[in-house]
Amino acid sequence: MPKKRRKLNKDFERKIYSSKKNVELVLAKIYDIDDEEIQKEYMGAFNKVVYLYEQIKDDYELIGFNYNSEDLMANYYKAFDLFKSEFEI
Repeated sequence: MPKKRRKLNKDFERKIYSSKKNVELVLAKIYDIDDEEIQKEYMGAFNKVVYLYEQIKDDYELIGFNYNSEDLMANYYKAFDLFKSEFEI
């Protein structure tokens, strides 16, 4: 039985790429924090955002664009915005 092809979406791929760059930028800024306690606090708060990004990326790589993709992206954006509003970075 042939493997089912995953559905691709160029616009969604751009969103994933942009999200990757945002996560990398914030992680770099967090790693630049000298105070270890503050760095741990920021990392703890940002872990949810990283987890949601990884979930989006993995879902797209395995399944492709599907009915759940936009919901995952919306959850990522909401978590990222919440992090930015609570932590000054």
